[in-house]
Amino acid sequence: MKLKTLLNLSIVTVALIMSSFVGGQESLPILDNPMSTRYFQKKLRKSLPRLVYTKESVKHVRKKIKTDSVLQNMYAAIKLNADAIYKEPLLEYIIEGRRLLDVSRELLYRMNMLGFVYLMENDEKSLARINDELLTVCNFVNWNPSHFLDVAEMALGVAIAIDWTQDNLPESTIQLAKKALLEKAILKSWPKKNKKWGIAYGNTNWNQVCAGGLVAASIAIADENPELGVKTIHRVLDGLPNALATYGPDGNYPEGATYWDYATAYSVTTNSIFQSAFGTDFGSYDVPGFKESAKFRLLSECPSGFYFNFSDCKDEQNANGNSSLAWFAMKSGNEAFFKKKSFLQPFDKMDKLSRFDGIAMLWLAKYKKRFFKGIPTAWKGDGKNPIAIFKSHAEDKNQFYLGCKGGRASISHGNMDAGSFVFELNGIRWSIDPGVQGYHELEKEGFNLWSNAQDGDRWTLLTKNNFGHSTLTINNELFLNNAFAPLINFKEGDKPEASFDLSSVFGKNIKKAHRRFLKESTTSLLIEDDLEVSDSTKLITWQMMTTANVKIVKEGAILSQGGKKLRLENISHPNITVSIISLYPSPLKLDKQIEGLKRIEIRIPAWIIESRKTKIKVKLSEF
Repeated sequence: MKLKTLLNLSIVTVALIMSSFVGGQESLPILDNPMSTRYFQKKLRKSLPRLVYTKESVKHVRKKIKTDSVLQNMYAAIKLNADAIYKEPLLEYIIEGRRLLDVSRELLYRMNMLGFVYLMENDEKSLARINDELLTVCNFVNWNPSHFLDVAEMALGVAIAIDWTQDNLPESTIQLAKKALLEKAILKSWPKKNKKWGIAYGNTNWNQVCAGGLVAASIAIADENPELGVKTIHRVLDGLPNALATYGPDGNYPEGATYWDYATAYSVTTNSIFQSAFGTDFGSYDVPGFKESAKFRLLSECPSGFYFNFSDCKDEQNANGNSSLAWFAMKSGNEAFFKKKSFLQPFDKMDKLSRFDGIAMLWLAKYKKRFFKGIPTAWKGDGKNPIAIFKSHAEDKNQFYLGCKGGRASISHGNMDAGSFVFELNGIRWSIDPGVQGYHELEKEGFNLWSNAQDGDRWTLLTKNNFGHSTLTINNELFLNNAFAPLINFKEGDKPEASFDLSSVFGKNIKKAHRRFLKESTTSLLIEDDLEVSDSTKLITWQMMTTANVKIVKEGAILSQGGKKLRLENISHPNITVSIISLYPSPLKLDKQIEGLKRIEIRIPAWIIESRKTKIKVKLSEF
């Protein structure tokens, strides 16, 4: 297809997308897209490196390493990681289930460590190992295009390897790598018969990850195949706003904190590649909500060391410094995003570094503190998966933390968790989210994890359905998977509050269900459910997931854990005794096994409700 025709089709595509509704916005942002053969040939940096790093920025980082303690410590950690790679065997083509992803990620990690050492030292040892790694993966039969994340991560690793080594690899290796980028990555993203490649226009992390890999690959082969590079990057600039729009309107990433890490690492890398290769980011930093998302990421970190882990997110934080937050610190100058202590911990005590930490050394080197603006103690995030977070001041010894949410189960990585909350006090997580399960462990059993259908396998799991979350359940039935629970009220101040309308997730089972969270004090949380029953309402179950020990007492329960205690007070229905349902071991063989997991329940039969209306009031407070 001729380039002019492709450009016209892209313009039509954007016009159609503009009429859609994404993340609560009436239209999508549009990136600048001047990409044409003329623009590509005129603006693309000619000298290597040009993927994130340039000759000038390499000199800047080398100089900064001599004087900056953060850079010195991180470089020592990178060299330690690189030394460990030399002791490892070369990678093998090992498919786990339907994924080559672990292999691709390991390649990207190795190229970040070895490639950065080569940028700094031009040493023959790292160059030789980079050569061996490239020969290995570029001779793989394929990069597993049926699961394209594998291709994208591999492509980024291969592209930066040949870019950062600046034509100092054997010519045969360079040509093999470019051929692999073309045939195993770029061409696999162009379906036959000019069909639209849906990933490029999707609104999930797949769009962002694949965009990063394909942009890097397109620039890496630019000298041999500029026209293919042009149309691939043009498509990225057209389609990327679909994914970036999900951060809007205020930075809340709908797939949760750890998927923010994944998706955003690729988007900030793509932004940096655009800057180094073309001298512009085409407007990607200024997409509404994107730059604000660093605040969301910080707010998702809880005093206990866990995350507010809604959706398919892990719960435990990584102690290492966060590369993507460092990029936002560099761009904004806000010291709050620069986790200096994490970057300065003893380098030989750090966990294995991120596969982006070689790239991130540039962001660390270019960071300059311009101001400090801390995160708020009460914050809301609207959009496709609305949340609210209440957090203590840093100096508050009580360490109050609440993360609560609405949303829809059928979004990417979504769960039936509208109305759910995680709650911490005194550094203890009292109300938990059961978190993510290993995908392959489920898939190898023939489990269909990825269908969002109402009767899908996904909703049989405690980690995914409403029975495994701290929310309401009506008539012991599942939520409606496509129903949306909006955030309907939010107030800041010393006693912040947030309310969600859960009515639609229950369908005909209830007429109205509004859930309100109120921080009454630095040591107490009130949860209030304003309900109006329907003819179908039989049983209302208030539930809270916990791993604490629970003792039933008059008008509630006492929870104990870690030498601390919490009172659960059933204010509205004190005559209804609290029930405890043990979920360890979990009810299904495939359920995640969480030691000590239990569900605290307050069961309210509809027949005791007068005038069809009631309020459930439960207070959680220090004991």
